[in-house]
Amino acid sequence: MAEDGTAEWASDESTEQAEADAAARQAELDGERLTVLRHIEYILACLLILFFFWSISVAKVVMLPLVLGFLVALTLSPLVRGLAKLGIPEPASAISVIVAIGLTAGLSIYMLTGPAAALMTEVPRIRVELQSKLAAIEDKLRVVREASEQMQEIAGGEAGDAAQTVVVDGPDIVTQIASGAASTTSVLFVALILAMFLLSAGDMYQRKLVEAFPRFGDKKRALRISHDIERQISRYLGAITVINAVLGVAIGLTMHLLGMPYPHLWGVAAFLLNYLPFVGAMIGVAAVAAVSLITFDTVGQALLPPGAYLLLTSLEGQMLTPWLVGRHLKLNAAAVFVAVVFWAWLWGVPGALMAVPFLVFLKVVCDNVPPLRVLGLFLSGREDPLGVTGPPMGHGAGE
Repeated sequence: MAEDGTAEWASDESTEQAEADAAARQAELDGERLTVLRHIEYILACLLILFFFWSISVAKVVMLPLVLGFLVALTLSPLVRGLAKLGIPEPASAISVIVAIGLTAGLSIYMLTGPAAALMTEVPRIRVELQSKLAAIEDKLRVVREASEQMQEIAGGEAGDAAQTVVVDGPDIVTQIASGAASTTSVLFVALILAMFLLSAGDMYQRKLVEAFPRFGDKKRALRISHDIERQISRYLGAITVINAVLGVAIGLTMHLLGMPYPHLWGVAAFLLNYLPFVGAMIGVAAVAAVSLITFDTVGQALLPPGAYLLLTSLEGQMLTPWLVGRHLKLNAAAVFVAVVFWAWLWGVPGALMAVPFLVFLKVVCDNVPPLRVLGLFLSGREDPLGVTGPPMGHGAGE
C-alpha cells in the first residue's frame, strides 16, 4: 500500500510539474504575443502620424484658411468679449471688428501697391548694379565654377561633351508676385469670414466641447484646455502684432532718416517679416542691404541701413519681446526653431508663420494631459536648479 501511495504521489507531482511547465510556456507565449502586439501598435501609431501629416500637407489649400481663421478668432476673442460686456451683441461686434480689419488691410494694400510696383520695376536695375559692385566676388565665384565644370568634364569624358543643358523659362518675378498676392488675398478673405462666424458664436463651441465629455473631471479638463489655448494664443499673437507694429514704425522712420527709398514700404515689410521667428529679420537685413548698396556711393553709407535694421530687430528680440511675451509664454528656443523648420517644409512660409501658435497649442495640451506632461516639459523654457525660470526666448534676429 505504501508503494502504491508513493507512486500515486509521484504521479501527481509529475502532473503538477507538467501543468506548471505548460502554464509557464503559455505565459511566455502570451508575453511574446503581447510584445509583438505592442510593436504593431507602435508601427501603426507611426504610420498614422505620417498619414496625418501627409494629409494636411496635401490639404494645404483647404486647411490653411481654416487654421488661419481659427487663429484670428482666438486673437480677437478677448476684444469681442470685452465689447459684449459693454452691451454690444457678439454678432455685431464680430462683424464690426472683422470689417474694420478687412477695410484696413485693403486700404493698406492699395496705398502700398504704387511703391511696391515701382520697386518691382527696379529689380532688374538693382540686380545689374549689384553685379557690377560685387564684380570681384563674382570673378572669384566664376573661377570656382569653371574649375568645377572642368572637373565634371574630366570625370564625364565624352559623355559630358554630348550632354545638353535644357533651360526652361519660368514666369518672371512680377507674374509670380501677382499670383502669390491673389492667392494670399483669397486665403485671408476665407479666414476672415470663418473668424467672423466663430466670433459671432461666442462661447457656444466651448460649451459644446464641455458637454461632449461624460465625466465631470474630463469636462473641467476640456474647459481648462480651451481657456488656456485661447488665452495663450491671443496673448502671443496680440502682443507680437503690437510689437511688430512698433518695430515697423521705428524701421520706417529710421530708413527715412538714413535716406533709403520707399521707407514706409520697409516699415511694412519689417512688420510682416517679424512674424517669422529667426529668419524674418535676416531676410529684411538682406533686402535692405541689397537696395542700400545701389543707393549709396560709399561702403560706410551703404552699411548704415542694414546695420540699423539689424540693431532694431536685435533690440526687439532680446529686450522688448522677452519683456512683454516671455512672462506668459516660455518656450524652448530649440523647439521653436525645429517647429519653424518643420512647418516651413510642410506648408512653406504660411506654415512658418503658424509654427509658434501650433507649438503653443501643443504645449497647453501637454501641460493639461498627464501622459503628455513629459513632452510639455521638454517644450518649456530653461529653468535653473532653484526652479527660477531663466531668460525667455526672444522673437527677433538675436535670439
